Amino acid sequence: MTESSNTPVSAEETSLPVSEQKGEEPKAKLEPAERIGIVEAILFVTGNAVEKKEICRAMEITEAELEETLDALESGYDFDRRGLRLLRFGAHVQLATRPDYAPYVEKLLQPVQRQSLSQAVMETLAVIAYRQPVTKAEIEQIRGVKCDYSVQSLVAKGLIEEVGRKEALGRPILYGTTDAFLRHFCLSSLSELPEIDFSKLAEKLNAMNAQEGGEAMPEHTEAELPPPVESEMMAAEDDEP
Repeated sequence: MTESSNTPVSAEETSLPVSEQKGEEPKAKLEPAERIGIVEAILFVTGNAVEKKEICRAMEITEAELEETLDALESGYDFDRRGLRLLRFGAHVQLATRPDYAPYVEKLLQPVQRQSLSQAVMETLAVIAYRQPVTKAEIEQIRGVKCDYSVQSLVAKGLIEEVGRKEALGRPILYGTTDAFLRHFCLSSLSELPEIDFSKLAEKLNAMNAQEGGEAMPEHTEAELPPPVESEMMAAEDDEP
């Protein structure tokens, strides 16, 4: 009887195609041009954002090979000013139409349905994007109003999600943005968010924390805010195939 090996799998082994990890005889290696065509077909048929690891699994290629393929596909679209372009956000990738050609598409598809986020929801989303992970109570401290509806709306839209629990009394939920948020605003990562000076906000938060247990927080509701205004539709939303 042979003893089972408990040797941990190395990082190099985990980056191998699925067939090689299972000890199967590796299939014929795909040529670069073939990989580009297959990735393009997968993204075109799915229509939505696809996780990179799922593409690697389907094609039995490594992450490095996929990134090389995506670079080639993207450069081809950009060089020829094709009608499609490649969107990358977090661990996902998607095909979208080029925004330069949006007016022509809109003429054909009029009336174009546009989603909108109210002013209150946009303010809540901005707080979460810059302060994440953050609790609902901390968002309300910053905005000075209750934000139950805004948080629920953003969760329903998939722009934010629960990312954990704060180690504090009651262990409140911590919220953070999702890959859908990055796609929504055409960002590859959170590092691309515009820089903001939070010094005044920090002073406000410190003052609020010092008064905690004293004056109660304003009990205004989002309904008392100025009438909601439509936010600009993000380029990525207009770019969907």
